[in-house]
Amino acid sequence: MIDLNMYRTLPQIQNDLKERVVARRKEKRISQQKLAELSGVSLGSIKRFEQTSEISLTSLLKIAGALDDAESFDELFCKKEYQSIEEVIELAQSSNSKSR
Repeated sequence: MIDLNMYRTLPQIQNDLKERVVARRKEKRISQQKLAELSGVSLGSIKRFEQTSEISLTSLLKIAGALDDAESFDELFCKKEYQSIEEVIELAQSSNSKSR
């Protein structure tokens, strides 16, 4: 089992996610108020997320949908179908070399 905390702390992961969402919102030139309207998430929740990195999964999914990024969540925790055992070995070796 991979221990994500071995690489980054939970607050770091949350902050990175928040930074990507804020960057995406700004890239699309959407204000916090407009994002609240588009997503159905309260303005207060959006402001709190952008200040503290804390948000419910439901609200995060709504925001992702409003920013046209909901499909990114479809890939989370999906079971990958491998074409061969060689592909599995190659991915494992690649993963091991990155963590060194």
